[in-house]
Amino acid sequence: MKKIDLIVIGAGPTGIACAVEAKLKNKEVLILEKTNNICQTLMQFYKEGKRVDKVYKGCEGVNYGNIPFEDGTKESTIELFENILKQYNIEVAFGSEVESVKNENNLFLVSTAKETYECKNIIVAIGRMGKPNKPDYKLPMTLTKIINFNANSVLGNEKILVVGGGNSAAEYAIDLAKANDVSLCYRKKEFTRLNDINLKDIIEAGNNGKVNLKLGVDIDSVEDENGRAKVNFNNSTSETYDRIIYAIGGSTPVDFLQKCGIKVDDKGVPLMDENKESNVKGIFVAGDIATKNGASIITGLNDAAKILSIL
Repeated sequence: MKKIDLIVIGAGPTGIACAVEAKLKNKEVLILEKTNNICQTLMQFYKEGKRVDKVYKGCEGVNYGNIPFEDGTKESTIELFENILKQYNIEVAFGSEVESVKNENNLFLVSTAKETYECKNIIVAIGRMGKPNKPDYKLPMTLTKIINFNANSVLGNEKILVVGGGNSAAEYAIDLAKANDVSLCYRKKEFTRLNDINLKDIIEAGNNGKVNLKLGVDIDSVEDENGRAKVNFNNSTSETYDRIIYAIGGSTPVDFLQKCGIKVDDKGVPLMDENKESNVKGIFVAGDIATKNGASIITGLNDAAKILSIL
């Protein structure tokens, strides 16, 4: 397990700014980014040559941070932040989607598929455009209410199929098995992405019959069978469930905040104080995720400066 002072989740302008402010205070910092690029929103959604303005939607225009950002284009903005990473020797772990955040003995355990980290503080600097991953096969529109991507809608006393082989899938299955008939379907014959605790717990649950483990089995299709989900597996078997929960990566911003234990208001905005600290002491929110409709880059840079001023 790697120990570090501060973990920043998200390698956009706000996340990079948080890392810069941390470096200037001689803190050990690591950025976790689920994609393979920095500034993913700019990379994916901005056309070539699109302007990136300093002042946006009436947001604060004065930069109180230490990154010299001015009006520019998609290309110049990405280049600026790439150079900032090199200048401050900031480490980014790409392809590192956070699967769980736990608080133990006043320290946070942040788990990805690759590694588990122990840290004192976390800054969530993700955007507001995240979506859960969906399977390749088509899902019936008529089953929208019982095909979920988190466990929030479970009623209890249901027959549930959890799909996935990561820490979230294992944790859902173990927790839901307390009040439901739960099966866990994973396409590989053994778990390769679980942390030690979840691996021990899910194997034990399988051996005790608390969770039906369907390992080495994949799903070919899902059909609507009188309002329930008929799942056709690739071993020529079928079974019908009250609910399917896909835990195959990705999440909406609100889902991710809840995964961290952060409470949100009715508009999906995290509850926080004047220093951007959430209801979970030691976890802060910055940039787009700390707003209802998105923020400017300057807002993110200023959030970073404000948070690190008290850490």
